[in-house]
Amino acid sequence: MDDSRSAAQTGEALAPPGRGPLSSAEWPARAADTVEQVVAAVHDRVVRPLVIAARAVVFGLLVATMVLILVVLFSIAVVRLLDVYAFGHRVWASDLVVGGFVTLLGLFAWSRRRTRRPEES
Repeated sequence: MDDSRSAAQTGEALAPPGRGPLSSAEWPARAADTVEQVVAAVHDRVVRPLVIAARAVVFGLLVATMVLILVVLFSIAVVRLLDVYAFGHRVWASDLVVGGFVTLLGLFAWSRRRTRRPEES
């Protein structure tokens, strides 16, 4: 056997044993670092936007529910106040005033709407 061949001719790494690119001591740490980087990238690009969107939906529904409850309670309070103090226990008059106000509010919102433009072909 001729031992005069260099390491480059045999294809062996020039690094000392235990220091190569796939040495037995470093590859688990490198693999773990690579997995950690991939998981962090997926988290930043996929999971975080989904979490933010889910939070927006949940908090939006919560706020919408609370606003609806407050509007209902406020309208009940106004009808009761008008019924007792303004119209002498005539509920129909209180309902007429509150219904008229809500109708006027709806007409105002209807007048502020924007019409759709026909799509140009």
